[in-house]
Amino acid sequence: MSILRQNAAQEFAEEFENLKAVDSGHIPTGWQMSPQSVVKYLMGGKLKNKFEIVPKYIGDQRLMEIAVATLTTDRALLLYGIPGTGKSWVSEHITAAITGDPTLLIQGTAGTGEEAIRYGWNYAKLLSEGPTPEALVSTPLMKAMQEGKIARVEELTRISADVQDTLITILSEKTLPVPELAMEIQAVKGFNVIATANNRDKGVNELSSALKRRFNTVILPVPNTAAEEVNIVKTRVASSLKTLELPAELPKLEEIQRVVQIFRELRNGVTEDGRTKIKSPTGTVSTAEAISVVNSGLSLAAHFGNGKLTVNDMASGLVGAIVKDPVQDAVVWKEYLETVVKPRDGWKDIYRACKELNIG
Repeated sequence: MSILRQNAAQEFAEEFENLKAVDSGHIPTGWQMSPQSVVKYLMGGKLKNKFEIVPKYIGDQRLMEIAVATLTTDRALLLYGIPGTGKSWVSEHITAAITGDPTLLIQGTAGTGEEAIRYGWNYAKLLSEGPTPEALVSTPLMKAMQEGKIARVEELTRISADVQDTLITILSEKTLPVPELAMEIQAVKGFNVIATANNRDKGVNELSSALKRRFNTVILPVPNTAAEEVNIVKTRVASSLKTLELPAELPKLEEIQRVVQIFRELRNGVTEDGRTKIKSPTGTVSTAEAISVVNSGLSLAAHFGNGKLTVNDMASGLVGAIVKDPVQDAVVWKEYLETVVKPRDGWKDIYRACKELNIG
């Protein structure tokens, strides 16, 4: 059976083995490698044995050092930033590097209840036997406490405030009370929590001050430079091309650079040369969206073209990523095409391809 997507521990198992083989640092209880090796795994580079580690995070190494160091303390880690800055990606890879198991995941939504975080019940057994340990249903968080691993909570701010606060006792006391059984689950050494959150999506619930104090917050910024963002998109697209087994060629660097430039200009509200101010769309034109645009174009090129990415393949993905509001964003996009893309040297092809879609 072919798996659609391997988790980080499966995909990079060889890297972990090589990192552990040359690891000479102090390894905290419950960890499979030292904090220095975890950061090396995230940032990439050559090991002493000449093995090459692929970068997972392209950006400020100090942020990764702070994030990893936090998890050696009794504080939980909150990765914060606008959508598309790689919070979930970093969360998965840090967890995989530390424990070898990034699967203890709670996906936060407006419908996430207390039982998804603390514990649930097998109601058939509960009705027939009453509250017993056998009737208790473990959550990923409870399993992490019992096994000394890291639990991941995605989109913490999408969970309602009263449910968020069920984490306070767990994070401060490192215990999970089960009053129905007159017992508590005590966390094994190595247990911790990595949560991700952003303040840009609709349906955001602010964290209480009591819960904020239980986290050390690391803000993941958008890439500082166009070159850095291009590198991120190029790396992630190459990985997707391999995983999805698309019969297409890697896109030319110039095409990735154009997509990134469009996204950066619309996000910043000004052209790269600083000469022309432009309106920004309502959605978040993030690095993740730029990756999606290129991947979508490659899929079109692979299955309905000759396997080589063209501007026509990218055009529909660009429009889909930018025009979220069919009225307001359509106006912004049309204005950007006419005032920035059309007069720009060498961009006539992408202007024509986008205009042919008749958006706005």
